Amino acid sequence: MEYVNKAIVMAAGIGKRMHPLTLETPKPLIPVNGVRMIDTVIQGLIQNRIREIYVVVGYQKEKFRVLKEAYPEVNLIENPYYFSCNNISSLYAARDYLENAMILDGDQMIYNKDILCPQFERSGYNAVWTNEPTDEWLMTVENGVVVNCSRTGGKRGWQLYSISRWSAKDGRRLKRHLEIEFEEKMNRQIYWDDVAMFCYPKEYQLGIYEMGRNDVTEIDNLKELAAIDREYLKYMISQRQSKIPEDREASTI
Repeated sequence: MEYVNKAIVMAAGIGKRMHPLTLETPKPLIPVNGVRMIDTVIQGLIQNRIREIYVVVGYQKEKFRVLKEAYPEVNLIENPYYFSCNNISSLYAARDYLENAMILDGDQMIYNKDILCPQFERSGYNAVWTNEPTDEWLMTVENGVVVNCSRTGGKRGWQLYSISRWSAKDGRRLKRHLEIEFEEKMNRQIYWDDVAMFCYPKEYQLGIYEMGRNDVTEIDNLKELAAIDREYLKYMISQRQSKIPEDREASTI
């Protein structure tokens, strides 16, 4: 049995699909029904006795200082590449902390804290079984090991969620592969998950951590946010009105 003793929370992105909210507030700090998204992540980690927490910041990095004031467990790591690179750059910035680590996004709502438990048998991702078609990353699992992953989704498979655990051995391996891709190959426009899943799949034997669909909610855009918190419906209405053609606007004056 392996155990997580630290966590890396990805929170450096610009969050363009959440404009106009993210013009003033980084996406992980946006409240959903009164609670900031990243607070559900950090509190879930602490409740599972994971008290070494690294939050990777970039966009509006100064706004995240409130987390250090609220949680002594939190350390901030700056990603200086966030504007020009994909999220491989965030994990590269935190690559010294990958052994026995949990990696997760800061812009999701954790409703069941048990899904962040530190015990695990093999490195891999939290996942939900789906029979229905999805365009999310979908994994095929045989004998407890991921044997295939589709970036374009499909149906009848394990939907990958952005919560993963890495053993000490795999963490060292992942660090080396990140350095090769980011430094040597200059492969900076990929997701960090691509490194183990697609760049070096034969060097990992990833598993899954099964959970329920209602245990976590990933919020990708303003429409999904408004569906959970009606306070944000006004932004949806404003967006629709701004897209009305000029001739139609004139006819309604």
